[in-house]
Amino acid sequence: MIPRIDVQKLISRDADTLAALRDGAQGVGFLTVHNTNISSARMRLVLAAYRAFFDLPDAEKSKIDMSLTGSNRGWGGTQSEQVDPSANPDYKQVFDSGFEAPDTGLSVYASNLWPARPEGFQQIIEAYYRDALKVAHAILRGIAEAIGEDPAFFEDKFRRPMALLRGNYYPPRPDWAGEKDFGIAAHTDYGCLTLLGTDGVPGLEVLLPDQSWLAVTAQPGEFIINFGEMLEMWTDGQIKATLHRVRGSQDERISVPLFFNPNFETNVAPKNAEQAITAGDHLSKRFNETYVHLQKAG
Repeated sequence: MIPRIDVQKLISRDADTLAALRDGAQGVGFLTVHNTNISSARMRLVLAAYRAFFDLPDAEKSKIDMSLTGSNRGWGGTQSEQVDPSANPDYKQVFDSGFEAPDTGLSVYASNLWPARPEGFQQIIEAYYRDALKVAHAILRGIAEAIGEDPAFFEDKFRRPMALLRGNYYPPRPDWAGEKDFGIAAHTDYGCLTLLGTDGVPGLEVLLPDQSWLAVTAQPGEFIINFGEMLEMWTDGQIKATLHRVRGSQDERISVPLFFNPNFETNVAPKNAEQAITAGDHLSKRFNETYVHLQKAG
């Protein structure tokens, strides 16, 4: 039901792989991909770095608390986000870093905040970020071709990408959790493409057309791909943004999404739209609706 894509075949423009990519992007809105430039061992190293950070005392993590900033850089404690206004704030911790261009004065390009510990954390995460961007680029080129555009259609629109890398830590679901409590409540992603690495612990669920929820997993070294509302709008509905959630379980879970989004000034309105919609305005609006510290600032 969810296509499994060999990224090397996608790069070589294999016809069957492009067809499977098109089916997944236009159907369920999810894919899994493998055979990338990121090995299982490399992904386990990244996951271990995030785990070591989240294991630090809150007092130490709070030194880089994003709630003290006007951006989404650094650590966010439990219930620092609320993706669904009808649910309670999400029961997880996060660490966000991304593309830096502080000279712009734009919060989506803010300087990253790095912890003093664990040792080597910044170097591991920055190196992974660079390689994950390459995987995302390759998939987006395939998406362009799959929907009838030139494979290079997106290239000049991602030179200063609003690409956010996140470590998510989902603690075991607490005994007090009720029907409005989630690791992350049902939502569609805000941007274009999400490249999700995980530790293999189940948790992610995808809403199918029949309104049932399908569990989706990937072992370290394989990735889950989904598409956001910005790309759905930009392609005039050719690509589907699908609701998904993490309810939480008795097991803790770490996931590492790369939210791959275009340059701030990119017009992401459908082709024949009369009014432009900049990617930055769309993303900033959605961030302000989601991050609790930005809600309070608004």
